[in-house]
Amino acid sequence: MSFMNMDQSYVANTYKRFSVEIVSGKGSRVTDINGKEYVDMGSGIGVTAFGFGDEAWMAAVTEQLGKVQHTSNLYYTEPCAKLAKLLCERTGMKKVFFANSGAEANECAIKVARKYSAMKKGADCYTIVTLVNSFHGRTLTTLAATGQDHFHKDFQPLTPGFLHVPANDIAALEAAVAEHKVAGIMMEVIQGEGGVNALDQAYLMAADKLCHDNDIPFLIDEVQTGNGRTGKLYGYMNFKITPDIVSTAKGLGGGLPIGACMMNEKMEHVLGYGDHGSTYGGNPVCCAGAISVIERLDDNFLGRVKRRSGYVMAALYNAPGIESVSGMGLMIGIKTTAPAGDVVKACIDRGVLCLTAKDKVRLLPALNIPMEDLEYAIETIKAVAKELSV
Repeated sequence: MSFMNMDQSYVANTYKRFSVEIVSGKGSRVTDINGKEYVDMGSGIGVTAFGFGDEAWMAAVTEQLGKVQHTSNLYYTEPCAKLAKLLCERTGMKKVFFANSGAEANECAIKVARKYSAMKKGADCYTIVTLVNSFHGRTLTTLAATGQDHFHKDFQPLTPGFLHVPANDIAALEAAVAEHKVAGIMMEVIQGEGGVNALDQAYLMAADKLCHDNDIPFLIDEVQTGNGRTGKLYGYMNFKITPDIVSTAKGLGGGLPIGACMMNEKMEHVLGYGDHGSTYGGNPVCCAGAISVIERLDDNFLGRVKRRSGYVMAALYNAPGIESVSGMGLMIGIKTTAPAGDVVKACIDRGVLCLTAKDKVRLLPALNIPMEDLEYAIETIKAVAKELSV
């Protein structure tokens, strides 16, 4: 029995996998079981920030494995404390709660906002406002936060207390605040699963002001946009806003599961003993990997991310078969004339692995992808888009 058949026999049928079995990788290239090589433009959906086999990351993780792989949160460990300090210093936040995933980081963010608002305004102040086309996770609560109805099918009743309003519509946001007891407003500055759509600067600034004027926690979901993906350490830093709570995951661990919920000075003391917890949260090996990632995301490195982004945007602009390009940094959506799924499948045949988001081809390559790999991938996407548009 092949591993592909074994997977199909024994793994829950929740994924529509491509017929590619990856056995090894180095940098931004992976090799399948047949020896075919691909340029990876998905990085595990924005996870492997420095690609495969990154020596600095492996050294940090391996060194920690040789010390202790897990304790529990009954004890202190250096990597957990050091990563929390690093994140706070780089963002201006004051406290961090570590979890295992983006959904868990968002669960924590929601709990913080609800407890803060309950203490300030009463237990009936619990509504969290999110945006249509948002995506915040697959737990029952983060599904409720997600503003896409097709994710909700078959899982009713979802956690109550969530309201979805259209993106970039400040009047709708103001109406929600006027008509409901709002405990928090939560949004992604670029809606990833919703189609790689950046929110408007004016809208984000208006939302920021609305929150601060009404003492409503402003929650920014940086699960996909964070950790250098947009050319800034965190995506909100592109938009002149000051969130109260920031959640992140994916690229933070460089390939190991870790999520983080960061809280500012207004939120830092909201959670007390017993309010939240996670067996694996702050795992020393995952934290060691995350430290290796965050320490290298300096201005020089982020400048290279922006230059790669500039190349991609310019190369795809007005190319035959490509209707539009959206996103920021190395989080890019491509609206092709041909169906996005057909483009992705044709790219796989030619040795390029891409993703989709709604009706777009989505690119989330390693932040340090070599230019020759990036150029090959983009030229392949252009050629495929052109051919399939005929």
